[in-house]
Amino acid sequence: MKLLYIVPSINDAGGVARVLSTKTNYLIEKWGYEIHILTQNKGNSSLFYFFNPKIVLHDMILDGNKMNYLLNYKNELQKHCKQINPDVIIVADNGLKAYLVPFFLDKKTPLVFESHGSKFIAEQKQSEHVWSKLKMKFKLFIKEFGAKKYTHFVALSDESLKEWRITNGVVITNPLYDFPKKLSDQSSKKVIAVGRHAYEKGFDNLLKIWKKVVEDYPDWVLEIYGKSDEKFELKELAENLNLTENIVFHEPVQNINEKYSEASFYLMTSRFEGFGMVLIEAMAAGLPCVAYDCPCGPRNIIDSEKNGFLIQNNNDKDYINAVKTLIEDKELRIRMGETAKSVISEYNLDEIMQSWNQFFREIKNN
Repeated sequence: MKLLYIVPSINDAGGVARVLSTKTNYLIEKWGYEIHILTQNKGNSSLFYFFNPKIVLHDMILDGNKMNYLLNYKNELQKHCKQINPDVIIVADNGLKAYLVPFFLDKKTPLVFESHGSKFIAEQKQSEHVWSKLKMKFKLFIKEFGAKKYTHFVALSDESLKEWRITNGVVITNPLYDFPKKLSDQSSKKVIAVGRHAYEKGFDNLLKIWKKVVEDYPDWVLEIYGKSDEKFELKELAENLNLTENIVFHEPVQNINEKYSEASFYLMTSRFEGFGMVLIEAMAAGLPCVAYDCPCGPRNIIDSEKNGFLIQNNNDKDYINAVKTLIEDKELRIRMGETAKSVISEYNLDEIMQSWNQFFREIKNN
């Protein structure tokens, strides 16, 4: 079985790269798949995660204005797909161009879209201007129209699939790729959050929430792990809020499981998610989680008041109270952490990869 994955890049510390490394490595080691990965603009250099050396990496250089960029993308796709001649093509890209791929490639090869983001990603931050609203509607139309042209559309949850209103969809969740060697003992005064510094992660809101928390609990520290971005100015916001003693920013690390185990609970303030894999990773380390009920993911993972707290979107008051409750009650953290660990069985790597193998076999045979 020969697969071709088309992704923007795999050289960062993001969730897509991590999940892709887990799945492709497993497919090769367990069933002897031949895997090719096609990236863009040296997107496979300096890999952050381990990819099996048997994986064949390809790259296409794209530049120029939007029209030239799109034309180059089309030509490069066609060239590489013809050379590789895969049994199945999988596109894992949240960019708008991904929804044009079905119009660029030969219909003979099964084409799968692997959705790792909300349908409304990058659209929720549009301004209220008429032109911006029209632009947003056009983008959503392209997404909906393009998604229906794929042979199959794979979503990470039922909630995500319902967003798209399509008939060619199937749900295959992300697997928990690694188990923590050590669990949190709930004794530290550290709280953790993980994710790149980007609008959708809502860290700007998290800092404002944390400001309210440390007014009552000045000895607690929030540690944020993720790729920094000067454009988002999170560190500047932390300084303006006088939080430099209560927040530590870290770049991505390989041993994130160790960092989970050093904390007492996990905080998520995302505006939207594709799935929320970090919640599962944190729970596997025995951490209760607090998250907004954003699309898509947290409500499928958090059982509120049992393994954490699911807070109504944008209800900062309830979020702050939930954080304070966990800080004040170590026994509650321990009980919730014990319940949270059961998530390990729900996202079993072997079972989920068996689903992928069966999925690919059926596509090829049909």
